[in-house]
This record gives sequence, C-alpha cells and structure tokens, in this order.
Amino acid sequence: MFKDLCANKSKKIIMHLLVTGCAGFIGAKVAEIAIQEGHRVTGVDNLNDYYDVRLKRHRLEALCEYPEFSFHEIDIERGKDLDDLFASKGFDAVINLAARAGVRASIEDPHVYMRTNTVGTLNLLERMVRHEVPKFVLASTSSLYAGLPMPFDENALVTRPISPYAATKLAAEATAHVWHHLHGIDVTVLRYFTVFGPAGRPDMAPFGFCERIRRGLPVVLFGDGTQTRDFTYIDDIARGTLAALRPLGYEVVNLGGGNQPMSILEMIEDALGKKAVVDQRPFLAADMRHTAAAIDKAEKVLGWTPSVNPRDGFQRTAAWHLENAPWLDSIPTYQV
Repeated sequence: MFKDLCANKSKKIIMHLLVTGCAGFIGAKVAEIAIQEGHRVTGVDNLNDYYDVRLKRHRLEALCEYPEFSFHEIDIERGKDLDDLFASKGFDAVINLAARAGVRASIEDPHVYMRTNTVGTLNLLERMVRHEVPKFVLASTSSLYAGLPMPFDENALVTRPISPYAATKLAAEATAHVWHHLHGIDVTVLRYFTVFGPAGRPDMAPFGFCERIRRGLPVVLFGDGTQTRDFTYIDDIARGTLAALRPLGYEVVNLGGGNQPMSILEMIEDALGKKAVVDQRPFLAADMRHTAAAIDKAEKVLGWTPSVNPRDGFQRTAAWHLENAPWLDSIPTYQV
C-alpha cells in the first residue's frame, strides 16, 4: 500500500537521506522536517507490532503526502534486504532511528533488542562502507547515564548500563566508533532525553498519561511520584538530529531539554483540564529516578538549543490527543 502511495518525483535536493525507523515517533518527524529543509528522504521501517501499528500508519500517511519521500518496508535486522536499497539509491547519509526502545520491554525480550539495536546498526555500517556513504547519525539514549551524577555529560564513563536496552545502545555506539576508526565513516551519536509530543509512543508516559486521564482510566505510577525527566519536545529533537549531519569525525552529543528535571502528571492534568486517578506501585529497579542533560556541547558543535519549553509542549500534545480522540479511543493504552 505505502510503496504505491510514496512514489518519488524528481526535485533539486540538498542531500538524499536514508532514515530508518521512519514510521516511528522520532523517525517520522525527522523525515518530515528533513523534507521541509530541502532534502530527499528514503524511509525504511519494518512496521513491527511492538505497539499498535495504526499509529505508525498514521505517521506514514502524512509523510506520503510529500513527493520527496519514498517508503520501503524493510527490517534492518536482515542485512540482505538492505543490499538492493543501498545499491540503487545513492545515499549521502544514513540516520539510524530504527530501534527497539523501552527499558522494561527489553528485560522481557533482550534478544530482539540486540538484533535490532546492535546487529541492525552493524548491517547499516557494512553497507555504508560498501557503497561509500560518508555520514552516519545514530540515535542513542540517556539511559546510559543511569547512576551517574547530574547533569549528565557526554564525557561520563557509561560502561555499566543497568538495562538490556541501554546495553544494546552502548554496543551500537561502540560499533559505530569502530567503523569510524577503520573506514573513516563520519559518525554523530545523539543521546536523546525523554522525547515527547503529538503522535508519540504509547509505551511512554506522556502518551499513556494523556490517554488514560482523557479516558478516565487509572494512571499507574511506579514509585512515589518524585521521579523526574529532562523532557525534550519532538520538533527540537528532529532539528538537532538534522543538525548532526554536518561533518564532525566521531562525536557523542546530548539532545535534551536543558530544563530542570520535572514530573509530568500535573502538567498533563492542567493541559487536559482533568485530574488523574492514580494507581501507585513499587519503583522498578531498571528505571532511572532522574535525568538531566548537559547540552553545552550540542550548542557548540551543532549550533542547537531547544526552543519549546515542556509546559507548551504538553499543551500541544494534549491538544493532539483531544483532536484525535475518536480514533485514539481504539488504541490500547499501556500501564506506563
């Protein structure tokens, strides 16, 4: 269906980008803003059922309105499926946003996280060398900083992850560094901090809290409610990701809101105009209690700073949930 909808048309472009995970929350926004900035985007996604695929199709349908976008249903875990794509497309850069995300789910099935996040990254890097694609942008995670002093700095020693998810992302970072060292691929690793916004992931608290409060369902709160996150709005993350396309050698850069860490329940209640029913449960050992990003390096090497404060971002997010309520009512909610 989407292959037919997304036929590419010729246009003078800045770069031809391969965006993996293009039907995902971050991937779709990166692809959209990339096109708006004058790039051509080839997107791949395996449309897996980690969460309701209707959300992924919702994002893809919007992307397919752009003639500069084409879509291929490909799984980066299967390297052979990437061969024809790389041979025929002539990419200038790869932005790898295809990943299995989520700390708790990674404990339940660590093997699929290893296959996608680590082996999938290796599959892309091998084909980049083979087809002389010079630039690689890799999405990583603030989960690597668990247990370290805040604000989290890129120079911190992150060799002791506490979840399979973080471990696979660390392995992906290390693999990318090896391919930079051996083959000269220019690599920028981006450690994202709690991304939120419209059409988000339903396994994350912003989406889950919005939907459960809107529907009058209990919100499960793990721990005492004092956990905080450095929330970063999706458009800011997409802009930072595209800024990372510049040549940098090998760099690891935080993309975070740069705000005081905060809890979100009250902000979402205010945005929806409705109080939550809270189901409090014990804190989970694999979760981080607090996150806060040091973002000086992002400003220095990428010229990037976030522009959307969390309160405004949650207002926009809640408005999207209210506007899309008729079809969101059928999307299963998660106990996040």
